[in-house]
Amino acid sequence: MSRIAVRFAKLKAEGRGALIPFVEAWDPDRDTAQAILNGMPGAGADLIEIGCPFTDPMADGLTIQLAGRRALDAGATMKHTLQMVRDFRQGDADTPIILMGYLNPILSYGVEKFCTDGAAAGVDGLIIVDLPSEEADLILPHAAANGLDIIRLIAPTTDDARLPLVLNGSSGFVYYVSITGITGTRTASADELADAIPRIRRATSLPIAVGFGVRTPAQAAGAVKHADGAVVASALIDIVKADLDANGGKPKPDTVAKVLAQVRALAEGVRTARAMV
Repeated sequence: MSRIAVRFAKLKAEGRGALIPFVEAWDPDRDTAQAILNGMPGAGADLIEIGCPFTDPMADGLTIQLAGRRALDAGATMKHTLQMVRDFRQGDADTPIILMGYLNPILSYGVEKFCTDGAAAGVDGLIIVDLPSEEADLILPHAAANGLDIIRLIAPTTDDARLPLVLNGSSGFVYYVSITGITGTRTASADELADAIPRIRRATSLPIAVGFGVRTPAQAAGAVKHADGAVVASALIDIVKADLDANGGKPKPDTVAKVLAQVRALAEGVRTARAMV
């Protein structure tokens, strides 16, 4: 079993959902991003997504766009992102790591080499936002050969007829894009999730995590009352952005601590959510 499958099985046995926080690689610099990543498991992260900086993140709102730009300005490359995972694995062999990004940087790196190097670094899963289901064979064989889960995105507009195609070859978990829009905007209502999640469950036995628009502990708790996990990204990146020095964009001494404090608050929301049902 992959680390992702093991972690979700453990959480299911414990009767709780997963907190999946997000950190953009090298935002605003290598050391800050690495410190946030390394501190997330201790703050309550069950799985972690790492954003791969890209110049044209079409599904992302302004918050993640700017984070990617700061990272690229700091010199981030795909090799640097994989090195972050290697460094993380020196102190944590268990927490699943998912890379979230776009197809073009993977093509530039080389698909087979990317999958081989990613697995060797300690990556467990991939979310490739703009990989069409019809072209998934571009990466699925190489991912499977290296034990990497391919996590597919399901949107509110994904109808029942298309679900089997989108889910074909998927593993790890399903990422439910809970809104029709970009990241960091509005949040799906409890009624919307109550309608959407059972429909997806009828099509797959994989765990389902809710993302796009989950910002607060209460919203994360609401997500795991219906699904198996909550993904929080923009709210954490906003803390980094708000804490940058006006003269040069340098992080303050307590920037990492502020981000991890919010991860703890989100984890508390997720861990107590089902007890409140």
